[in-house]
Amino acid sequence: MSREALHWLEQILAERFGYAFLLRPAGTDSIRLTLAGADQHIEIAADPATFTRVDSNLDFCTWDAGREGWHAVLGSPLPAPGLATVPSPLIERIQTGYRIRYDILGLGYWMLSRQEEVGRADLDRHSRFPASASHARKHGYLERPVVDEWLHVLGQVIQRLWPGLPLSRHRFTTKVSHDVDVPTRYGFASPPRLLRRMAGDILIRRDFRSVLNAPLVRLSTRTALHPDDRINTFDWIMDVSERHGLTSAFYFICGRTDPVMDADYEPEHPAIRGLMQRIHARGHEIGLHPSFNTYRTPDAIRSEADRLRRICAEENIAQQTWGGRMHYLRWEHPTTMRGWDRASMTYDSTLSYADHAGFRCGTCFEYPAFDPVEQRALKLRIRPLVVMEGTIMGYMGLGTGEAAWNKFRELKDTCKAVNGCFTMLWHNSSLSTAKERALYLAVLAHT
Repeated sequence: MSREALHWLEQILAERFGYAFLLRPAGTDSIRLTLAGADQHIEIAADPATFTRVDSNLDFCTWDAGREGWHAVLGSPLPAPGLATVPSPLIERIQTGYRIRYDILGLGYWMLSRQEEVGRADLDRHSRFPASASHARKHGYLERPVVDEWLHVLGQVIQRLWPGLPLSRHRFTTKVSHDVDVPTRYGFASPPRLLRRMAGDILIRRDFRSVLNAPLVRLSTRTALHPDDRINTFDWIMDVSERHGLTSAFYFICGRTDPVMDADYEPEHPAIRGLMQRIHARGHEIGLHPSFNTYRTPDAIRSEADRLRRICAEENIAQQTWGGRMHYLRWEHPTTMRGWDRASMTYDSTLSYADHAGFRCGTCFEYPAFDPVEQRALKLRIRPLVVMEGTIMGYMGLGTGEAAWNKFRELKDTCKAVNGCFTMLWHNSSLSTAKERALYLAVLAHT
């Protein structure tokens, strides 16, 4: 593992545990974890041949932590990607401290840097690396934050070796965000798209009231979003977030690289400017949702980010944090990540799979980004996305009933168990029915 990667992992450990641990190679097959001035250390097995691979065919087994006297925060057995068989014991006391015979640091590197995804060609119809191709989905641990679980074990070893060292205690949080793909049902649509939406509302949704209001909604949207537009749910979203003590982040599309897949609004439009002003005035966040074909073009991401910041500056909207998410969760690794970094964005929250909810990065903690190709840490931070409503209700086929609620609840409970962050994407356009709103309210209310 490169010195740059070890330094990045030191930063990960410092954020997680609250101390500046030192990581140093100890021969060719282990890494030594210690504190400056300490006599003892933790020797952690190093398996770079496994955890620098760019494929999803790693070995897999599980470890029963309880049998060796350790606590598995989500219960045993604990997934152990990269291991064919479990050494016995996996963790042992030695004269100089402890020896861990599993490459926890390598696992963290492989999952957090998304080494698995570099240059992959087994993509879905939107050119996305799918959950179905991932090692985590193949071996049934995608819905477990496996990096967080193993760091929990490492924390126990640290505390046994240095019992007087109080480690950081994290608090469970929830973050909600909303991709503004369609801010109005009828206001900005081209005539052909408008007719298709009206036909769908009549034939599929049987929503005659919305269709009757369509002409009025379209005319009034010249200056502001109409309150009777059924997907103008922005104030409702902010009301709900404020009741729960949350800040909603709204990500706006600021380009059109595909006329079919991108939004039909311009961010400079008076109605969108007014929406941004209202969001900011209420203390919520504005962010970027790069257009459909920007994921392979870092300069395009930077250009659209600059456009958003310019509009906000014109509206006297100032923020310390600028983040967002890729449209359709399109991501080419590490190209897309470099685009966010070059655009001087604070964080990206794309990394979840469209086809299955869970922990694509193996964690529900935000962390600094690392480029596994150029072997360098970036200023950008990765805020992993745990779940998108369209994944649960659509791709996974769970609808808006009890099955969907159970899956949302399970994922939120998992984040809470590791004191992480439950990050949820819910589009404003997916809150137009009573069932959708009831599900959304239930997920946020669940504690």
